[in-house]
Amino acid sequence: MSLITDPNLDSPDDFYEALIAAHDGLAEPESHALNARLVLLLANHIGSLEVLREALAAARLDAQSAPAS
Repeated sequence: MSLITDPNLDSPDDFYEALIAAHDGLAEPESHALNARLVLLLANHIGSLEVLREALAAARLDAQSAPAS
């Protein structure tokens, strides 16, 4: 299995809304902790270290090429 990078969400706007709502009312450290737990839950669901390494590399590449804020 390889990392799916093409759009693959049934309802991306609904997911984004749910993600933002999950962070509503949280302090920054709590928000970071939520993100960490979410990453670990989704990594467990994926289960493939090869796919997870591809995702980490892709995310890091995107982060390095993003303009500094």
